[in-house]
Amino acid sequence: MEFTTLGSSGLPISKVCLGSMTWGLQNNQQDANQQIDYAISQGINFIDTAEMYAVPPSPDTYGKTESILGNWLAENKNKRKDLIIATKIAGAGVPWIRDGGPITGDAVVAAVDASLKRLQTDYIDLYQLHWPNRTSPHFNKHWPNQLTFSEVSAEDHTAQMLDILQGLNRCVKAGKIRHCGLSDDTPWGINTYLKLSEKHDLPRMVSIQNEFSLLHAKDWPYLIENCIHEDIAYLPWSPLAGGMLSGKYLNGARPEGSRWTLEQRNGLFRDTPAAQKAISAYAEIAKQNGFTPAQLALAWCNQVDGVTSTIIGATNINQLQDDIKAFSMPLNQQALIDIESVFKTYPVPF
Repeated sequence: MEFTTLGSSGLPISKVCLGSMTWGLQNNQQDANQQIDYAISQGINFIDTAEMYAVPPSPDTYGKTESILGNWLAENKNKRKDLIIATKIAGAGVPWIRDGGPITGDAVVAAVDASLKRLQTDYIDLYQLHWPNRTSPHFNKHWPNQLTFSEVSAEDHTAQMLDILQGLNRCVKAGKIRHCGLSDDTPWGINTYLKLSEKHDLPRMVSIQNEFSLLHAKDWPYLIENCIHEDIAYLPWSPLAGGMLSGKYLNGARPEGSRWTLEQRNGLFRDTPAAQKAISAYAEIAKQNGFTPAQLALAWCNQVDGVTSTIIGATNINQLQDDIKAFSMPLNQQALIDIESVFKTYPVPF
């Protein structure tokens, strides 16, 4: 396993991060234990979760994923020091989490304490804001004029961000979290937090995790350039576009037990005719090069300049084995040329 650094934190992390959002719905404790044990055996030291998980989110599954990871940590106390555990505070809009309220400094302190209890650990290595208080141009809101940025008060949101940083600072000083990061944010969000941190001597954001894949690469080049030059780790989530790039949903297929058989919070917005055509073309390139479609997508993501560690998830151990193997399967030049051709034909398919 290749290792890299979690931005300016200095923490060594594996190039593969084990995602966990299926634990507590599609996967039970035994499944999760098997996944964690296998990931560690392959050199992975980075595990990502969130208070909102399992996904799709619901009041019944809120906090279950952290609790499952916490049960494993309680049974493997000697391994805690070797792992980088990341979790996230949910943003506004989920009615069963803090009545759907926004992230505040006080909410951060309370949420950290709740996550620590579920995780059965004394500290969190990376504590992330799941999405910003202002409406995020993520989750299929990346088309022009879907959001009206000119109606957002930068002054109000900057004040909120300062309050959040002060809450994070209380947790850092108490030894409850080591480092802070973002998720589903933008260059403006990154840079505003960095300016506030420097001005007020508050914790510095060290990472951001955003959706990034062959079907959704909007962060290239502007946000990723920002990350590289500000020493912010870039952590792609959904590198398989919600499982689409595995090819399992081609031609309307819905394998039993798969995520798309469950009700989705934002619907199946990725499932468009253009996306289906792109996936078919990528699957053919994979076949020509001895990759599975999922391996091709993950190997591509891994080789993008600026990608720090890719967050992968699986519902069974065979998928996990297949996915991890991709990170030791470099793409040859012809495969990259073929991929680029398809990418240019379907640059924003959903």
